[in-house]
Amino acid sequence: MNLLERLEQSLAQGTVPFFEIGDTVRVKVRVVEERQYGKKKEEAKERIQVFEGLVIARKGRKVCENFTVRKISFGVGVERIFPLHSPNLAGIEVVRKGQVRRAKLYYLRDKKGKAAKISEREFSRTPKTVKNAAATAEVPESGESELTEVAE
Repeated sequence: MNLLERLEQSLAQGTVPFFEIGDTVRVKVRVVEERQYGKKKEEAKERIQVFEGLVIARKGRKVCENFTVRKISFGVGVERIFPLHSPNLAGIEVVRKGQVRRAKLYYLRDKKGKAAKISEREFSRTPKTVKNAAATAEVPESGESELTEVAE
């Protein structure tokens, strides 16, 4: 492992929630506000700002990954690009899963109203690996199937 890969691993955050293109996410961003009155500076205040919208793109890999979120605010489309492993991100919450067939949803910039709506896909909080483990547990332990037992 070279020096660059070690640096990338040290900068990566521990857990990032799984989300895909077309999902509606709620991104919580830390915003630091400093106020200055003349020569006098106040203490920096930190607050959390929520930006909720549709994920239209993901770019990069590992630590350098970015994602673009788009929302409509007072009739105007607003897009914001977030670095995935930024220390300014307080959290990412998946609100709704969307079913899309594209890697980038830039075409939504030209659409309005119902034309810009993404259909919803099945949303479950359990990971796919848990579902597969449950499916294998239902298979009978003996090598024979239930049909052969009924036929005899």
